[in-house]
Amino acid sequence: MPLTPFDALACPLDGQTLHRDGNSWRCESGHSFDIARQGYVHLLPVQKKRSREPGDSKEMVAARQRFLNAGFYDAISDAVNRIVAGGLPESDVVRLLDAGCGEGYYTRRLAESQPESREVAVVGLDISKWAVLAAAKQDKQMSWVVGSNANLPVLPCTLDAVLCLFGFPVYGEFHRVLKSGGLVLQVDAGPDHLRELREIIYPELKPEKSRNEAAPEGFKLAASESVRHTLTLRGQEVIADLLAMTPHLYRASAEGRERAAKLSELTVTVDVVLQHYAKL
Repeated sequence: MPLTPFDALACPLDGQTLHRDGNSWRCESGHSFDIARQGYVHLLPVQKKRSREPGDSKEMVAARQRFLNAGFYDAISDAVNRIVAGGLPESDVVRLLDAGCGEGYYTRRLAESQPESREVAVVGLDISKWAVLAAAKQDKQMSWVVGSNANLPVLPCTLDAVLCLFGFPVYGEFHRVLKSGGLVLQVDAGPDHLRELREIIYPELKPEKSRNEAAPEGFKLAASESVRHTLTLRGQEVIADLLAMTPHLYRASAEGRERAAKLSELTVTVDVVLQHYAKL
């Protein structure tokens, strides 16, 4: 699987094409963005930040990296790779964006799954600088960007596929950057995802919201499927990592987190929904 440099980045300030110039990316207006020594570029203007350090914390990223690298969610990754492979065009070079890439686990495995006959240009984007830093440290070949799904620093109509895995989809932006017929693969938690853990940390579970089955404007639903199985986690550390990599860490009460911390073994349900949308 030959990786080729991603060449469709856009200036986050004026939307012009960014060109690589040594250790920086520059646009014709003179805006310049330095490439960090770890290899990533920060394309989230300070005026677009809602907090000093948006996105996942350093601790959340580290927990997710340990948990995912242990292989617990390989079945989700395998399903993602299969769906993307079936939805990509028969071209020699494809461009892929992981919008909300985290520490890059799904991005790396997707790139590795592509056939040797195809050149792939991959960019992983996340609003958390800690996530992008962790991704860049683990893989030097792909492009890693600190940025926002609300203002993707990508040129219009240049991508073959966008992944949004457990993230925050911005369909208008996805539509703008995708080619005609381009693929959006969205992965969300199903109603029973991590139910056993949630039953421990919360006094009661809230009723599940009904899922909107309608395709977003400008897209059609091409396919939908679920991945469902159980995991048995052994050891307080791995259970703590699972909790720490989810929003439940902050939503749970101190008492709920304390109950989880006492667990030495936990069997949980993995229940996720994968939806494949095609740009009209």
